[in-house]
Amino acid sequence: MTPAKQSTPFYDEALGVAERESTWRSLTSFCVYRVVVAIILLVVLTSFNRQLILGGSQPAMALTVLGMYFVAGVSLLLLVVTRSPNVEFHPTLNVVVDVTFITLLMHASGGIRSGWGILLLVTLAAAGLISRGKLVLFHAAIAALAILIEQALQVLWYDALAAEFVQSGLLAGSYFAIAVLALTMANYARGAEEIAKARGVDLANLAQINELVIRDIQDGFVVVDTDGVVRQLNPQSVALVAGLGDASGKNLAAVAPSIATALQEWRGNPQRIFPMARDAVSGRDYQLRFVAVGTSATLVFLEDAGRIRHQAQQMKLVALGRLTASIAHEIRNPLSSINHAAELLQEDVSRNAADARLLTIIRDNAHRLDRMVQEVLYLNRRDRAHPESIVLKSYLDDFAREFCVNEKTAPETIVVSVAPETRVRFDRSHLDQVLWNLTRNANRHGRGERGSIRISYQATAEGGSLDVNDDGPGVAAEALAHLFEPFFTTDADGTGLGLYIARELSEVNGASLECIVLPPGEGACFRLRLKAPKQEQEGGVIDVTA
Repeated sequence: MTPAKQSTPFYDEALGVAERESTWRSLTSFCVYRVVVAIILLVVLTSFNRQLILGGSQPAMALTVLGMYFVAGVSLLLLVVTRSPNVEFHPTLNVVVDVTFITLLMHASGGIRSGWGILLLVTLAAAGLISRGKLVLFHAAIAALAILIEQALQVLWYDALAAEFVQSGLLAGSYFAIAVLALTMANYARGAEEIAKARGVDLANLAQINELVIRDIQDGFVVVDTDGVVRQLNPQSVALVAGLGDASGKNLAAVAPSIATALQEWRGNPQRIFPMARDAVSGRDYQLRFVAVGTSATLVFLEDAGRIRHQAQQMKLVALGRLTASIAHEIRNPLSSINHAAELLQEDVSRNAADARLLTIIRDNAHRLDRMVQEVLYLNRRDRAHPESIVLKSYLDDFAREFCVNEKTAPETIVVSVAPETRVRFDRSHLDQVLWNLTRNANRHGRGERGSIRISYQATAEGGSLDVNDDGPGVAAEALAHLFEPFFTTDADGTGLGLYIARELSEVNGASLECIVLPPGEGACFRLRLKAPKQEQEGGVIDVTA
């Protein structure tokens, strides 16, 4: 990003073009002024010159000079309009033309005593300001020299008095005075221009910064005026609330009625805190917050609730990692001893029923603690993904058999519905862990009948979706928002880490895991959205989705 008060080449070029255009416009005004003066003098000479104000000595010469002055003025105006030649050449050319014709007009009107030399003050001042002080003293010298030469001719060839040289000298001195004044004003103007240029660079940088901040800010915001019209919004607000996609210039109530209603309620009670909301189209959760901007607008903040939850989960994970990394292995050692001792006690044939029940409790809880430690340790390996192309049908068949053996479930409980040629790209050990956690939940909450657990795959445009369904009571509405949080569980025997680990491993492999809400009585469905893998065959690399 360009530092403040340091312009870029493009910005310098833009400023140069703007300066030249400003100079051309000033020259145009100057040339129009010259043409108007010539016309006025011609009208005065031909219609209102009874007292011989113009051409008192040589009226015919005065008429010729004014006619030529008009033609020269029009010619200069055409040159300026056509932007030729170079802009730096015009101020000097304009001064030479004015000095020449006004001096000739003075000569035809009786010399310095006619008073027409004062017109050159306007010429010198205008040329000095247009040229920003360049050659302004040279221009004054040309005018002063012309006046003095004209006075000398009047003294030598006509009846002018030598004492009139004092008046000529004063007029020449005024030319230099006006030149110095024009130079001073040009310096002030140049200083102001430099300040404006620096401010322009600052404003350009600030605009860039604002644009970057608005574009990259993680939360959405919408600026709404007092009439409820959306004046400004950022891309993140559109990602959170799909209806704001083309909301600029529209009424907020027409594109996002729920936000408009909340805004009206906030205006009635600025202290009110609004609950978390979800957009039906984008499926994103957001938290509303309102800030008044003066008396003319309101800034609506849409905080990404998913990001907040993710940050909270990451903080929990960091705390969990620090705590468990140092003690997990220490827990497993005495846990193994307890489990081993329980197995030795089970070999005692003289134990009674009460002892057997206690040993069962010890063994089951030892297994539960061991599983929890394994899941906690697995969190530290969630980023070690090695995706590979997996033939899903054969993989799921093997998985179902292994699961039924280990969980002591009837083989007909699990039904796999996948096309034989389907392939997915996933880390095999991660997919084992994800499906094991999902299938264990389905087995725990299902009826345990034939086909209670259904694992199916459907191809989609993005890749495919792998669903794990059960025929249990489904997921309670109040538990949906917390399903994938660590240590959240509705089962007394659960660890609360299974679904959390499953989602983490899914994201590592570029997939996503979500709970699909089904109608009451149809059980629960967890959907793993997968990307289609690329497989090398004889014909080259092709996409296989189903």
